Amino acid sequence: MLEDQLTAIGRTEQELDDEVTMIELGETENDQKVVAEAEAALRKLRVEVARRELEALLSGEADTNDTYLEVHAGAGGTESQDWANMLLRMYVRWAEQHGFKVDYIEETDGEEAGIKSATIEVKGRNAYGWLKTERGVHRLVRISPFDSNARRHTSFASVTVYPVVDDRINIDIKESDVRVDTMRAGGAGGQHVNKTESAIRLTHIPTNIVVVCQNDRSQHRNRSQAWQMLRAKLYEAELKKREEKAAADQAAKTDIGWGHQIRSYVLQPYQMVKDLRTGVATSNTSGVLDGDIDQFMEAALAQKAFGGEVKEVEDVD
Repeated sequence: MLEDQLTAIGRTEQELDDEVTMIELGETENDQKVVAEAEAALRKLRVEVARRELEALLSGEADTNDTYLEVHAGAGGTESQDWANMLLRMYVRWAEQHGFKVDYIEETDGEEAGIKSATIEVKGRNAYGWLKTERGVHRLVRISPFDSNARRHTSFASVTVYPVVDDRINIDIKESDVRVDTMRAGGAGGQHVNKTESAIRLTHIPTNIVVVCQNDRSQHRNRSQAWQMLRAKLYEAELKKREEKAAADQAAKTDIGWGHQIRSYVLQPYQMVKDLRTGVATSNTSGVLDGDIDQFMEAALAQKAFGGEVKEVEDVD
């Protein structure tokens, strides 16, 4: 990993030198086309350098790991369940756009539409480091498609993110502290539904942490996956304790937990997505819901790394 970073730095320095040389040559030859092309290349290089600078902030011990991401609908029935499904799609689209692999671990459908909850595993370098910025409560305001009177509704859904841990990380769990429940797998149909009790739910009694796995027809494989998820959640809880202790004076530590909204998505009466932690906002709501959330992640990472408040930025394009 360090070798890759050093190679990238060397390549960037070479590209910078090449483009500056091209500008000098273009000015000497009075060739404005060459100058314009080199300046465009420099602007592109600047964006890449800024991205790499942010990736350098992913220095946590689990930031490079794969990650689990859970979405849970809030109170409000069909409205919130539909919103939870929209959020899940947003994260799946984001992962696909960045070349990450997504595996569905658990999905519980809503009564009429949407989902009550879902868990996915996102596989790729820095998956946890990026997605951990999305932990918290997300608020949607829109004209309800389920309301015959076309009234405006507010819905909530929560997002939980915790890293996949491997055998190098020792998480000691007493089996006597865990309650194991079996149940029939649910879902929309097809491979997710069967007549045997293959789904597994583990409850860690001391912490009341719960995980559910139902993505396989085999109870044995679901049980193994569930134990991995429980280890990961307990590890994430320990990481959270350390982070809160180290940054007790930062307001950003409150972005996890019901009641602490991190972002507001307004579709009516106007179009705006605004991160309540950093002030970053955009009117491109369709783009955001289609996975274009890098600007929010980057601002949250920068705020956490450098402390204080990020200057409010509004994109109205």
